[in-house]
Amino acid sequence: MRKTVRQAWKASLHLLTGAGVSLLCHLMVGVVLFTAVLTATVIGAGVLPEAVLTLRRLAGLERRRTAAWTGEPVPEAYEPLTGTLTERVRAAVGDPGTHRDLIWGAAQLLYGMVLLYAAMILWAPALLVDGFWYGMAGREPVALPLITRLADLQARLSRTLLLPSPRARLAERIEQLTVTRADAVAAQGAELRRIERDLHDGAQAHLVALSMRLGLARRAYDKDPTTALRLLEQAQDQAESALTELRHVVRGIHPPILTDRGLAGAVRALAAGSGLDVTVDTGGAEDGPRAPAAVEAAAYFVVAETLTNAAKHSGSDRAEVRLRRGPGRLWISVRDEGRGGATESGAGAKTGSAGGGSGMLGMRRRVAALDGTVQVTSPSGGPTVIEVELPCAW
Repeated sequence: MRKTVRQAWKASLHLLTGAGVSLLCHLMVGVVLFTAVLTATVIGAGVLPEAVLTLRRLAGLERRRTAAWTGEPVPEAYEPLTGTLTERVRAAVGDPGTHRDLIWGAAQLLYGMVLLYAAMILWAPALLVDGFWYGMAGREPVALPLITRLADLQARLSRTLLLPSPRARLAERIEQLTVTRADAVAAQGAELRRIERDLHDGAQAHLVALSMRLGLARRAYDKDPTTALRLLEQAQDQAESALTELRHVVRGIHPPILTDRGLAGAVRALAAGSGLDVTVDTGGAEDGPRAPAAVEAAAYFVVAETLTNAAKHSGSDRAEVRLRRGPGRLWISVRDEGRGGATESGAGAKTGSAGGGSGMLGMRRRVAALDGTVQVTSPSGGPTVIEVELPCAW
């Protein structure tokens, strides 16, 4: 009962602040009318962009208030009010975000006050009903939760009215896809250059040396068999080195262990060879059908990169890897108990005070190319937690 009363009190405070926003909307009505009159005279058109900015700030206040209640951010999408006066006025008038803010302001005038009045009327009978219902019958409260539902309704209405228009969301999505596509192309180019460099500096060099030794051995075969035998032995060593380099390049493209053991088995192999005491919790991620190869590869390289960073920079000897699967999603979480303080720059990232390039940017690009997300939490003193969410069709 006490918990229900506290929740109803918090809901009442939320409704009270909503009523305060409604009063500000009443003031905004006067501002809008005053601005409309000045704009109609043309001379006062410069007031319009400033009035729109004021409306945006008021809508932003409601977005923050709604996000604080629901725990989910309310995105915004506005056209910038920059350039000449004519351009600013045109952007302010034609912005769909301005239209939605005006609709929200008009609606807030009504529901912001009405819902508060409803909560005030409910309090007294709700305390009586629930006091008897809980105290005498030992049942769960039924009336006080209605006040919380009123706050939920207010937050739901505000969120619905303040969300960006479908056109604005589509434009934002197109812009996001353009950025991720450019990042994916850049990442692919960097990967191709790395493969070319590894082949040129590694396998190709070994194969050239192998060819030279075989030629020398052939010329020395008739005159000096002992020298020819030694050259053949060196050529065999060179061939084995070339094979090792080729295997290294192949693992960098798509690790064969993923094909053989699947993601869970490959992650366990990474944990065993990381040099840390790593706990792996697959959480049933290995049950059922496998994820697409691109998703498994991205998840594998995320774990590999993160464990490498932890071993190099965190100062910890323990780490934890968790895999989870859900409807259309694969979650990866890697945690170490190190010094924390991970930062990211344009060229990569530094983990802990030791610093050093970590390839965080490459990891983000690889995940973004699949429309996934990366979240890094690393307060000073630790722990460092990297959480990745990847869309997945099981």
